[in-house]
Amino acid sequence: MFRTIKIVFNATIIVLAFIGFNAIGGQKYVEDIRDAVGTFIAQHNADSVKKIGDFSKMNEEFIIDNTMSIAGFKAVIAEHKASGQKMVILDSGKKPLLTKEDIKSQNIDIKLKDLSEKVKYKGVKVQDIQITNRGTMNVYGQTVPYAKFDARVSRLPVSDISGIIASVQTSDGSEKLALSLSEKKKYSQLITNEFYNGVSESK
Repeated sequence: MFRTIKIVFNATIIVLAFIGFNAIGGQKYVEDIRDAVGTFIAQHNADSVKKIGDFSKMNEEFIIDNTMSIAGFKAVIAEHKASGQKMVILDSGKKPLLTKEDIKSQNIDIKLKDLSEKVKYKGVKVQDIQITNRGTMNVYGQTVPYAKFDARVSRLPVSDISGIIASVQTSDGSEKLALSLSEKKKYSQLITNEFYNGVSESK
């Protein structure tokens, strides 16, 4: 995250430095630099996405919304364009935040509460987590268990959400959390399955 901010900051300085050319007819130079900076940032984000997975077979109904660092972990956030349902893949590296065994355990709700305390983003607080269902789904070409939950969140436009969480270990030995979240009454497991069926390990 800090590296991305630094890149954007440096790029902004370059653009500002060329703004002075406007006074002497240098508008085209400013536009060229702005386009080059935009392309550079887009390429940086694309490289970050590739480190987490191969999304080239992702259905066109989805779009990669952002890549970021959450509590020091790399993450990709995608969105189903029609419904707004969000999918998050969090790469926790060689020290898993949750494992498949955790997902299948009877105290997964407690583990999720602990996880919500560890992984916070922009002050959003998750509370009142309740496990409502369990099942299996395809993630990175593997069949893994998932836990479906309801929860309340603060500092978001929607306070009542539903979602699933699953854990998968990829061939490089890293553990990745797969989540899908939506407004409680609008959550769709079909959308979740469709997205993760199109995600595979980076080649």
